[in-house]
Amino acid sequence: MASGSLLLLMLVAPMAWAHSPLAGGGQEQTAAMLSALVLGLGWLVYLLGAWRARPAMLALAAFNLSMLLAFYAVLGPLDEWAETSTAWHMVQHMLFMVVIAPLFVLARPLPQISAGGGRAASVIWNPLLRFTRHPMLAAYLHGLVIWFWHVPRFYVLALDNPWWHVIEHACFLVTAGLFWWAVLKSSSRAVHWALFALLFTLMHTGFLGAMLTFAQASLYGPDRSLQDQQLAGLIMWVLGAFPYLLASAWVGYRWYKQMQRRLNR
Repeated sequence: MASGSLLLLMLVAPMAWAHSPLAGGGQEQTAAMLSALVLGLGWLVYLLGAWRARPAMLALAAFNLSMLLAFYAVLGPLDEWAETSTAWHMVQHMLFMVVIAPLFVLARPLPQISAGGGRAASVIWNPLLRFTRHPMLAAYLHGLVIWFWHVPRFYVLALDNPWWHVIEHACFLVTAGLFWWAVLKSSSRAVHWALFALLFTLMHTGFLGAMLTFAQASLYGPDRSLQDQQLAGLIMWVLGAFPYLLASAWVGYRWYKQMQRRLNR
């Protein structure tokens, strides 16, 4: 906890947050404050629940790290850099989809959220948990969101309007959370679908990354350089593939062990 508090202090230090959306004005500042409020309330609910239902240390560390990264991605200088750089914007997207979301799932936070939020938390979670029983549906929904927000018209809309930017972030976080929950927490009956969902997501995100890399012109406006866009494509195509590959190896191993047990009966 002490190391987590130290990291939090470092992240909120004035130098680290000199270019935060919170330091701006108008709609951008209001949208940033709303984002901070939602993230802060979610974190508070978890911490209150952690006093009643003590999580394992690794789970606690994973959840706190996911929240710190979420605050940094949404409210730190990365958000301002993303406004003028396609590559930094892709880094922000990758943080949401392949770092923060799986960390949240690996933290197994539902007992703490339920303990901190009471019945209201269950009302929210139960329909979502039923949805995650179907890994391919979660993959289709997440894929639709990824492609939608990378269409030039909607990509620029999120950059120009801070409220649409908040909605874009929420879409990435929620659908990525559902996706990773569906594949990492899949039942034994759905483990093969979890593997297919991971490979499907790996392929279509890699294809999108390749499109950005090999495009002959900037897709998101003349003020964004082609080289910056190509770097963004490589970040999605190459670096973004590693989490999916690691998860595919683990889910594939689960499926292999499951089939081995059936053969040995």
